[in-house]
Amino acid sequence: MNSPVPTPAPLNRTSGDRDATRPQETPKTQDQPRNATTTVNRGEAGQFTLPDLGEGLTEAEIVRWHVAVGDRVAADQVVVEVETAKAVVDVPCPLAGVVEALHGEPGDVIAVGAPLTTISGESSPHEQHRTEERAGSGNVLVGYGTGAAARRRRQRVRPQHAVARPAAGAPRVLSPIVRRLAKQHGVDLSSVDGSGPGGVILRRDVEAARLPEPERDEVRIPLRGLRGAVADKLTRSRREIPDATTWVDVDATRLLEARDELKSRGIGLLALLARFCVVGLRRFPELNSSVDTERDEIVQHSRIGLGFAAQTPRGLVVPVVRDAHEMTTAQLAEAIAHRTERARAGELEPKYLTGGTFTLNNYGVFGVDGSTPIINHPEAAILGVGRIIDKPWAHRGELALRKVTQLSLTFDHRVCDGGTAGGFLRHLADCVENPITALADV
Repeated sequence: MNSPVPTPAPLNRTSGDRDATRPQETPKTQDQPRNATTTVNRGEAGQFTLPDLGEGLTEAEIVRWHVAVGDRVAADQVVVEVETAKAVVDVPCPLAGVVEALHGEPGDVIAVGAPLTTISGESSPHEQHRTEERAGSGNVLVGYGTGAAARRRRQRVRPQHAVARPAAGAPRVLSPIVRRLAKQHGVDLSSVDGSGPGGVILRRDVEAARLPEPERDEVRIPLRGLRGAVADKLTRSRREIPDATTWVDVDATRLLEARDELKSRGIGLLALLARFCVVGLRRFPELNSSVDTERDEIVQHSRIGLGFAAQTPRGLVVPVVRDAHEMTTAQLAEAIAHRTERARAGELEPKYLTGGTFTLNNYGVFGVDGSTPIINHPEAAILGVGRIIDKPWAHRGELALRKVTQLSLTFDHRVCDGGTAGGFLRHLADCVENPITALADV
């Protein structure tokens, strides 16, 4: 039976001796707020966190680092490119100094307020030498060696206890890496024979015991970034909105003639259709609405934010032309061209992706005749336009070959009934068949 170790008698020290022998503790710093842009001074050393990117965004995916560990950065230098649910954004760092750590790899999703980089401030050669002295042993094996900035602690005399020995039959594992590897691959360590000294289980033993992974022929793609945002919005639309779709075939021959006459001014089919939608929404304001489910109210918007579907290398996006009712047809064409170009380049600013009240979807560019488009939540309606093809058509009492397309309107049945939706669609059809009709309400 072990006898207790006697406790040493306290030493008599003066206050000066006590202060001289006590290790100086590093003063604790207050936790930094989550938003780095409001709490870090320019040029100050510290940790840079992912700032609030606006529009209610809570996370972003790292696309590409512009710096590496050891690089020297200046204040407001772009250090990383991230992708949000809205766009790809270059993030500048307000700190100046040397990059000590990058807290993420390309493909990692970082929450707003989470660390992005650690930047060290400028230091004198003497301070740098002391930092190197505290750097530790330099061993590179995971789980071994001293830490880079281990805090010194006062040594305490502890009573001696009997060292616990592993129970008989328990697996002999010394490395936490081996235990973690076994857990990841579902390996039961009690069934593994160790090949190390004294039967210790090594990493190679776990790797030899792991079961082969079953072959998979499917590909799994994470629903995040833009694709995830689109999936969330469409799912919410289907879950919340009782939608209905109505459609009509129209003779678009004169619409193409108008397009040809205005082509020199940069006005295309989409701009003309956008003009018809704006005129129609002024006549049928019920479709320029949204539903406030929390207050059980229909909100009719006084301003028109016209969204249009645009296919990009990153997927489908819906840029928005705000205050479309205040623009001429030429201005609408210019705004649509500008946002389409920026969207395809992945450089569309978040402000051009919000504020929509109605969406126009020209899926005819994909060579299809019709569709039942899904409403862009929280809007109340969306217009789809199919391809324009030659079809036999009754024209002025005779059968003729005309340019025909199909218009499809999906609407929220909570904001209006079929009569209102049908009246809006018929008005658009009249504008397509006789574009001069739209001038009566301009």
